[in-house]
Parts: sequence; C-alpha cells; structure tokens
Amino acid sequence: MNQLLLPLLLMLVVAIPLVMGTRKQKKAAAAQQELLSSLAPGDRVMTTSGLYATVADASADTTIDLEIAEGVVTTWLRQAVREKVEPVVETDEDAVDTDEVVESPVVESKDDERVEEKSGAQIAPPLEHGKK
Repeated sequence: MNQLLLPLLLMLVVAIPLVMGTRKQKKAAAAQQELLSSLAPGDRVMTTSGLYATVADASADTTIDLEIAEGVVTTWLRQAVREKVEPVVETDEDAVDTDEVVESPVVESKDDERVEEKSGAQIAPPLEHGKK
C-alpha cells in the first residue's frame, strides 16, 4: 500500500494543475466567443493590435467592418477584436481651445530645408553624417 501512495500523490500533483489550467482556458475561449458573437454596430472596440474603432457592420460570419476614423471603414477578421471599450466622452477639461494653439512659423533655408523658428532663434537643419 505504501508503495502505491507516493506515485499516486505525484500523479495528483501533476494532474490537478493541468485540469485547472484547461478549465481556465475553456472559460476564456467561451467568453471571447460570446464577445465576438455579441458585437453590434455602434459598439466601441479595441483590436489585438491596439487600434480603437467603432463597429460599422457585423453581419458577416468571419469578418467585421470597423470605422477607425470618420468615414474610414476597414474590414477585419472577427478574431482581431480583443475587447469592448467604453465610448470616449470628451469633457470640458479635455477640450482644447483653438485660440490657445499657436503654431511656430516655418522659415525656408538656402538649402530648401524646413527650419522652424523658436523664440527668435533659428534651429539648424540636422547634420548629415558621412559628408565632409
């Protein structure tokens, strides 16, 4: 009896984490499948590559149309959608007053390279290595 106890305990120590890991993976896969099947136009999502977009059309089985900018719709595989995210709501603190934004003037140099002027001083164009 004692000879069988040690191998049985070793098998349990190995088998229990494997079974628990498999259950966790199955639950995660089921949750992802539920997410992909519940997508509807207007949902805000993030893809696996980190792109935020709005679902434009979700009628196809394997693909989904995402609007990544106003008027720009691209087609993606459904599996590329990572998660639903909350829509971005712009508050008064986030809004930028357009009167406050000041662009620095651009001055053309003799070599037709763009040089920005900052507080009255010119910034030299980048040095080109290898030229002497």
